[in-house]
Amino acid sequence: MTQPGTFEVHHRDPDSHARVATLHTAHGPVETPVFMPVGTQATVKSLTPEDVSGLGYPIILGNTYHLNERPGSDLIERMGGLHRFMHWDGAILTDSGGFQVWSLAELNQITEEGVTFKSHLDGSKQFMGPVESMRIQKELGSDIAMLFDECIPYPAEREYAENAVDRTLRWAEVCKEQPRAEGQLQFAIVQGGEFGDLRERCAKSLVDIGFEGYAIGGVSVGEPDELILPGVEASVSHLPENQPRYLMGVGMLDQMLEAVARGVDMFDCVLPTRIARNGSAVTRKGRYSVRNARWKEDPRPVEEGCTCECCRNYSRAYIRHLINCGEMLGYRLLSIHNLHVMGTVMAEARQAIQENRFTEYRRNFLATYSKTHPDP
Repeated sequence: MTQPGTFEVHHRDPDSHARVATLHTAHGPVETPVFMPVGTQATVKSLTPEDVSGLGYPIILGNTYHLNERPGSDLIERMGGLHRFMHWDGAILTDSGGFQVWSLAELNQITEEGVTFKSHLDGSKQFMGPVESMRIQKELGSDIAMLFDECIPYPAEREYAENAVDRTLRWAEVCKEQPRAEGQLQFAIVQGGEFGDLRERCAKSLVDIGFEGYAIGGVSVGEPDELILPGVEASVSHLPENQPRYLMGVGMLDQMLEAVARGVDMFDCVLPTRIARNGSAVTRKGRYSVRNARWKEDPRPVEEGCTCECCRNYSRAYIRHLINCGEMLGYRLLSIHNLHVMGTVMAEARQAIQENRFTEYRRNFLATYSKTHPDP
């Protein structure tokens, strides 16, 4: 087996920074560019691990904060680790918990040691810092452990952003010193908010410390869409060519393809399964609500031409009926469809890069894609 952390770049697109590569992990290879489904509570919602594997996904995410809250990382370790606990044979990336501390919990105090906050479950006083985050991820036994960082909200004053970057870098040093699970990789997270020079400084400093991969954090945190790609560009251009680059929390198809063109390899987002639970479908033309009355007697599949289990066997009328009745099968089928689309577009992007036609593929895709008013 190839050494975990090995990143092999197979082909680079001649007209952009897109590339096809393989990231080797302790639980197998991951072909990039890749979208990673989110399994917050040790499950990709409404789907079995066999479903997710059958859709072609080699890697999923687990959530350090939530899994530590319940059932507890110590319990999962006693059960043989997260892979065995949830019956998943592929790779797992665990986030650090820093984003959840920022987004879900009421912050009380940030110190050099970490963050004191209130649990979103029972309001009890909790603490997490770089030492605790890496210990939890070691107990979970994930293949990729994200470093504990301070996520910068939007908007943020420059002084706040500067302090957060400085703290993120100090915490990165602490994280690197912590014990790891066997074969576990560490990915550092570039912060800096909307300030390009801070992102540059953060990226270069993290590279100097040295990790197996690097993530672009602090985008998709409430800022306007037009600020996302500049944040990516300000970060990715200072990250190594021979290591994976991961854009956190971005899952719109158009944004993903634009980021691939800028050299990003990995993506994650709760969007495909979250909007499925709200009755919406991801399509190559954009997303739309299957709840809409116009589909009440529509015999067509959710997306014409799609080959997923949902579209091969069921009509829009039936899916709409299930969703409007609150039937779990509706959420499950839409989740299968949405993840099928995400995976298919990434596979097409990989093939287009290999064939030196990624720019054409991206241009043609974006020409028919609409964020707000698709015509499915």
